[in-house]
Amino acid sequence: MVSFSAAFFPGLLGFQRNHRSRAVVTRATMLSQQNPGGDGHSAAATSLYLGIDFGTSGARYALIDEQGAIHSEGKRAYSAPPVGDAAGWASSWRAALFQLLADIPPVHRSSITSVSIDGTSATTLIVDSASGELLAGPFLYNESFPDALPAVESIAPANHTVCSASSTLCKLVSWWNGSSSASGSSAAAVPVLMHQSDWLLWLLHGQYGVSDYNNALKVGYDPEVDAYPSWLTSQPYSPMLPSVRAPGAPIAALKDDVCSEYGLSKKCVVCTGTTDSIAAFLAAGTGEPGIAVTSLGSTLAIKLVSEVRVDDARFGVYSHRLDDTWLVGGASNTGGAVLRRLFTDDQLAALSEHIDPAVRSPLDYYPLPKKGERFPISDPGMMPRLEPRPESDAEYLHGILESIARIEAKGYNLLRELGATAVEEVFTAGGGAQNDKWTAIRERVLGVPVRKAQQTEAAYGAAILALKGANTLSS
Repeated sequence: MVSFSAAFFPGLLGFQRNHRSRAVVTRATMLSQQNPGGDGHSAAATSLYLGIDFGTSGARYALIDEQGAIHSEGKRAYSAPPVGDAAGWASSWRAALFQLLADIPPVHRSSITSVSIDGTSATTLIVDSASGELLAGPFLYNESFPDALPAVESIAPANHTVCSASSTLCKLVSWWNGSSSASGSSAAAVPVLMHQSDWLLWLLHGQYGVSDYNNALKVGYDPEVDAYPSWLTSQPYSPMLPSVRAPGAPIAALKDDVCSEYGLSKKCVVCTGTTDSIAAFLAAGTGEPGIAVTSLGSTLAIKLVSEVRVDDARFGVYSHRLDDTWLVGGASNTGGAVLRRLFTDDQLAALSEHIDPAVRSPLDYYPLPKKGERFPISDPGMMPRLEPRPESDAEYLHGILESIARIEAKGYNLLRELGATAVEEVFTAGGGAQNDKWTAIRERVLGVPVRKAQQTEAAYGAAILALKGANTLSS
C-alpha cells in the first residue's frame, strides 16, 4: 500500500501546512526564473523532482525541490490527429514529452533526481514488447467498447469497476477478440497492455510491462489485496497485463540516450505514475475524510476522501486506495472541452464578468462534447443537451456553468447515497479553478465551501510522486 502522507515527504511538512509561505516561495522562485540574477550555481546544487502531466488537451511539467517550491514549469499543447489515425495520438504525446524535456532550463537538468508522469485514466495502448511497435490504440479514456461488455460481465463480479464499456479491460478484451495476433497469425508479436503514463514512462526507462495500481484499477487490479484477482489471471490474455507497483515507486534509471540528449543525470530515476485526477488530488495536498478535489479540465473528475470503499460500475463509481482511507469518485465527460467549443478564452473571461453567481440560472443543460457519459450517469448513448440557447451569451454561459455544477453536485450526492463519507469541503484543480464566478456558483449549488487548491496542476502532484520515489531510494 502506498502512502501519500507527509511522512513520505519530510521536507514538505511545513510546506503543506503553511499555504501562505508556499505561495510566497513559489512566486519568488518563478520571478527568479523570469529574471535570473545569479550564476545559477545554487539552483544547480539543489535536488529537483520532475512531474509531467498528460491531460486530455496538452502536457505540463513542474519541477520542484524537497520543500515543494516550483523551480520551473511549462506546457505544450498537442493537436488531435485526423479522424481514423488513432496512432497519431501516440506520436503527439511522444513529441510533447521530449519537447517538455527540452524546455527545462539547462541549469536545472543535471539536478533532476527523479521523474514521474500521470496520464488520463483508462487510456490504453497495446504494444509489441519484442519490438516496441504500437499494435493497437491508443484507445482514449472516453472511448466505449460495448462489444466487449458481455464477456467482461461474464467473468467479473457484479457492478465491478471494469463493467463499464469504457474500462481498460473492455478495451483489452475488444482488441483481443478482434486481433489477428490473438488468433496466432502474428506469432512474433508479444503484446503487452500499457496505460498512457506507463507508455510515456517506458520511453524514458525502456522496461516493458510496469504500471501503478491507480492506473491498473480499471483493468481489474484489486488495490485492497494488492493483486490481480483470479477471475482475471485465468483469462488467456492475462499475460498481457503489466506488473503493478505503488504510485511513485522507483522503476529504473533514465535511458542513456535520454540522458545524453537532454543533459540529464544518469542517476535520475524514473518512478511509476498515476492518473491525472489522482495527481491533481495530490497537488491539492488534502487527506482528511470529507475533503474532496474537483478537477475542472477538459472533463470533470471528482475525488472524495472516504472512510468507506465504494465501487459501483452502474454509476461509473470507483475507489482508489489512499493510506488507510479511499479516494472515491468518478469522471464525467462534461467540462471545459464543451466550453472551448463554444467560447474563446477571452470570451469566457468577458462574459463571466456579467454573471451574478448568487442568482440561480433557470437553464437546464447537460453539456457534453459528444454522445456518451460516464459519471454520475454511465450511459454511452447519452446525447448532449445545450438548448434552448438564449439571446444573451452571458446568460447562456451562466446556464452551462451552473449545469456543470449541478452534475458535480449530483456526483457527490451519489457517492453519499452509495455509502461514502459526506463531502465537507471541495478544493478545485484544473483550468476551471481560475474562474471565480464559476467557483461561487459551485459553492452555492454544492452547499459546502469551495476553494481553489493552492496548487492546481496535476503536474505538481506527479512531481510529488517523483519526490516520494527519490525518498524511497534514500531511506
